[in-house]
Amino acid sequence: MDHQHACPTAQSALMQAPTTPNRSYPGKRALDLFLVLGASPLWLPVLGLVALLVRLRMGSPVLFRQLRPGVGGAPFALLKFRTMRNAHDASGALLPDADRLTAFGRWLRRTSLDELPELLNVLRGDMSLVGPRPLLMEYLPRYSARHRRRHEARPGLTGLAQVRGRNALRWADRFDADVEYVERMSLALDLQILIETIRVALTGRGVSEPGGVTMSPFTGYDAQ
Repeated sequence: MDHQHACPTAQSALMQAPTTPNRSYPGKRALDLFLVLGASPLWLPVLGLVALLVRLRMGSPVLFRQLRPGVGGAPFALLKFRTMRNAHDASGALLPDADRLTAFGRWLRRTSLDELPELLNVLRGDMSLVGPRPLLMEYLPRYSARHRRRHEARPGLTGLAQVRGRNALRWADRFDADVEYVERMSLALDLQILIETIRVALTGRGVSEPGGVTMSPFTGYDAQ
């Protein structure tokens, strides 16, 4: 689940972040730049249009920024379009995601248009087009030693877990897919995932877990 507010435990999680090499293959970064820059005449106008719609329907800020773990768990500022209202209860606490997620925001998530600003993260080198999805900083100390390997690669806009079921998968299954990607990473696999991602985005499959509007937080393996 992508909570649209700052993570209060980011600093403590960072202290326990794994230190790992950046696994890649020759030409992966060049492929990212080639595809993102080459397709910029297509996605830049859409980026501008969606930004305008978010501003008109939900006001400002248009973008949602949150620290997420990159390679080795080092934090970077993830960019997404805002999909939730900043609504609070009488005590000042944020309302549950189901109450803050608007119909327009739900459509943005179903079409994955909320993630379009992450292409800017790819251009900056924070992310790759394909890799394990960057989750919350507070999850870092909760991973098993094996699942912590997901941070050996630059996080991705899409990945093996996303084309296998996205948020409909159990957390452990998602992490297993992430580690499998790190171990099998190749140009052929990246192209396969990118092609499959287009189909998943068009169908909206797996945008939320069964019975929920997003994905329940990862609180540990015993909670699954």
